[in-house]
Amino acid sequence: MRRRLFIVLLVPLAAVLVLLSGAYGWAASRSVQQAFYTQQVGDLGTFLTSARQALQSADASGGSAAVLDAELSRYRELYGTRVVVVDRSGRPWAPSSDAAVVFDEPTAGKVQLALSGRRGDLPEPVLLPWQFAEQSLVEPIVDQGDVIGAIVMSASVDAPRAEIVRQWILLGVVVVVALALGLLVVLWLATWVLRPVQRVDRAMEAIERGDMDARIADDTGPPELRRMVALFNRMAGEIERVVSRQQEFALNASHELRNPLSALLLRLESLATGLDRSWDGEVEATREEGRRMTRILDTLLAFARGGGRSGLQGPVDLAALAQRRVDSWRDAAAAQGVSFETRLDESATSVCDETIAESALDAVIDNAVKFSPRRSTIEVAAERLGDDCLLSVRDHGPGMDDEDIVHATDRFWRSERTSDLPGSGLGLAIATDLLATVGGRLRVESADGGGLRVLLLLPAAEAR
Repeated sequence: MRRRLFIVLLVPLAAVLVLLSGAYGWAASRSVQQAFYTQQVGDLGTFLTSARQALQSADASGGSAAVLDAELSRYRELYGTRVVVVDRSGRPWAPSSDAAVVFDEPTAGKVQLALSGRRGDLPEPVLLPWQFAEQSLVEPIVDQGDVIGAIVMSASVDAPRAEIVRQWILLGVVVVVALALGLLVVLWLATWVLRPVQRVDRAMEAIERGDMDARIADDTGPPELRRMVALFNRMAGEIERVVSRQQEFALNASHELRNPLSALLLRLESLATGLDRSWDGEVEATREEGRRMTRILDTLLAFARGGGRSGLQGPVDLAALAQRRVDSWRDAAAAQGVSFETRLDESATSVCDETIAESALDAVIDNAVKFSPRRSTIEVAAERLGDDCLLSVRDHGPGMDDEDIVHATDRFWRSERTSDLPGSGLGLAIATDLLATVGGRLRVESADGGGLRVLLLLPAAEAR
């Protein structure tokens, strides 16, 4: 955004300065040239009277001619400008020291034009100093309506050209200084405009890190950005209240569930003492479910307190985890007339939170059991795929089309095909959120031959 502000503010300023400086440079060049030619014309007018008297005398050795020759010589010594008088035939008129001068073609043409009684126009001003070349001015000498000669002035343009260059250099310095000042002003304006935006950015980063009480001082910046800052502060306050309520609910729920869970486990131990050995397997499976519920509550407490990833991450054998969850769900699936088929790769080891991986897999298996038709099979696999480990659950239920798959992980979303079955539409959404906390992801795709395939991708141990 800073770069855009620089372009918006600095480019028009530079364009205006360039246009103004170009116009002033052209005006300065034109003014210097016009002043130079005006001075030449004035000097020519001064010599016209003396030249007319000298030509009228028709005697090169006369007094008028001597006076004119002295004036022209003195003028050339002072100003370096050559002035030549020509007679009616177009030849330099003696006794001038330039009597043997030969005019170039443009000057000779101007002389012939002047001898015909026509006065030439002043040269047009040029733009660039190096285009300002020496040009002769020719003025006819008229006596009682007759042209009796002409006077030619050829002045050096070094001085006016140097003056044009000097003014252009001064103009360039002024433009550079103005651009530097404009850059400083634009930098200050951009900083002033973006200061509230930078504060919003820092506050959002703080909130992302978990600092929910981050706020922004709204005493600087344009009114529009101050309003945005005020809205952000109110939004941050509302987010803080919502997150606080959620954390309080999770803390209270996990704490309140501990007591009945502990009481349930104690009752289980009491019941186990009155059962014979044939019940040992069922009792141990129930104990394991109780311990798993305890781990889930511990994970819930950790998330409620820290709001981030679980700190109980370590190597997890996904093949063993998948086998345990399949065994736990086997009876519930059998009641629905559904069986399991497993394909487990012992090299599928991930670094993650075991409780989170179990909970995510449970949510997916729950959906598969719910939507599978009777006498069908749910295929559960654990395998290694490059830098990822894969847990997959494939059912043979109604499946989803591509449009439904896009919304499959949305909270409370349910497909119209299965709207008559009980459910809340939270299973896949919860599994997706759980996997995200350990660097995993969930993918839903249609299976060949019908049904749905849900993939749980977790980082492999070596990749971590």
